[in-house]
This record gives sequence, structure tokens and C-alpha cells, in this order.
Amino acid sequence: MMIISLVPRRFLIAAVSGTAVLMPLCQAHAEMSAWAKAEGGRMRLVALAPDAGGKIRAGLQIEPKPGWITYWREPGNSGIPPQVTIAPATGVTLDAIGYPVPKHFFNGEIEDIAYDAPVTLPLSMRAAGKGEVKIDAAVFIGICKDICIPFQANLSLKLGRAMQSHPQEEAILAAADATLPKPPSDDFKVTAHAISPDRKTLSLTLALPGDGKGAPDIIVTGPSGYAFTKQSGGKRDGAIFKTDMMIGRLPKDYDISGKRWDVLVIDGDRAMETTLAFD
Repeated sequence: MMIISLVPRRFLIAAVSGTAVLMPLCQAHAEMSAWAKAEGGRMRLVALAPDAGGKIRAGLQIEPKPGWITYWREPGNSGIPPQVTIAPATGVTLDAIGYPVPKHFFNGEIEDIAYDAPVTLPLSMRAAGKGEVKIDAAVFIGICKDICIPFQANLSLKLGRAMQSHPQEEAILAAADATLPKPPSDDFKVTAHAISPDRKTLSLTLALPGDGKGAPDIIVTGPSGYAFTKQSGGKRDGAIFKTDMMIGRLPKDYDISGKRWDVLVIDGDRAMETTLAFD
């Protein structure tokens, strides 16, 4: 089990490290904001003009420097998940953040679920009005090497006409979509799941693609701030894999009835994400 702290022990606050983490407004009158830069990397906002229904395709580009990492939505036991807040005055709302398939990193007892290469988080937004669209986003991420630094920036851009073609932005967003885990399919899915009465073990039965022999990487995310990755007794029989996920401690008085958890399964070069219902 991993309980994510918003002030993890490995992070140095700006006053301690001497590194400024509150970046000035990075504004651009185009479909890309200016890059905001920090010691361990840089980030910017990319977006396309709203479609007829006001939907905006966008992405947060994060480029860690070599040797640095940045975090997934549940970062592990010592990290900060990405946070994106859109200024309400702009009339733009953020509907969802997509997360490409992450990696596991281990350093002693510390486990990180993160990215060690440039990554773009797809953002689904919506514009309320029909006029000019401006996006003002306050972004807060963690970026880590030997130390971890909170990286905060205000990213701003104005969107052009929807009829214009923006091949560079379109290519960036299409590439980001391709890195997302896929929904369940006939050959890659959870076929059964059950949690033990003491809520310490989650039993999973999976249909996996191909005839691999190793155990897939499994990340179960439960209540906000909790991620479970430790497997016990995993057994693969061709395309069928059964394992128990160690749950351990949950929030006090947590009632799992009616809850929905997510599970990400990474098997070779394929990844699948789905929801587990506990009715």
C-alpha cells in the first residue's frame, strides 16, 4: 500500500533549496504557451480551438531533464501528483486529465510511479462562450532526481480560429493520446475480482494478451491517495493470470460497498485500464 503525502520527505521547499518554484505567467498568443522552466525540467500548455460544442483538446507537456522523473496521478509513497487548475474567469473548465502509462521506480523502500522521459498529459476542457478563448492554468507538479522539487507555474494562451490547421499541436496531442492505456478488450481484461472480508487482499483474475510467462505489472488505485502494487501468489496459465493484491490499511471506517476502484495492467508493450465495482 502507498499513502501519498502532499509534503513528502524527499521534497525540498523553495526556501530550503534556494530554487524558486513559483514561476511567472507564461503567456503566448497562439496554441502553445511559453515554456516554464525549473531546475529539473520544463513544461508548457498546448491546445486546439474549441469544436462546435465548445470542447477543447489540450495537453500539458512535461519534459524532465535526463535523470529526473515526474509523477503519475498516484505517485507512490513519496511524490506529488500533477494538479491543474483553470481560472474560472476565463469561462473554460477542465473536465478530465489523461495519464499515459507510467513506470515503476524503486530506491530502497521508496517506490515511485512516474515518468522518466518527456510526457504529455491529455486535458479535456470545455469553453462556455463563443468568443475568443483564453486559458489561464495554474499547474503544480513534482520533479525529482536526488532531491525532489515542487514545480509550480501559471501557463496562459489564447486560441485561434477552429478552421485553421495547426499540424504541430495536432501531432503533439495525437501522440499523447496514443500513449494512454487502452480500455478492456476480449483478450485483455479483468474477468473476476473479489476483496477479502478483512479488506486486506484483492483477488484478480485477468485475461492477458499472448502467451507470456511473467507476471504483469498491476497498479490498483483505491481511495484518493492510495495505490496498491504488491502481488502475492501470482500464477500465469497461458493467457489467464490469477493473483492477490495486498491492500493492507485503508482509511478508518472506509466502506467499500458501492465504491469504484481503478486498475492498470501493463503486460509487455500493452496496457489496459478499467474500473472495479464493489457492489
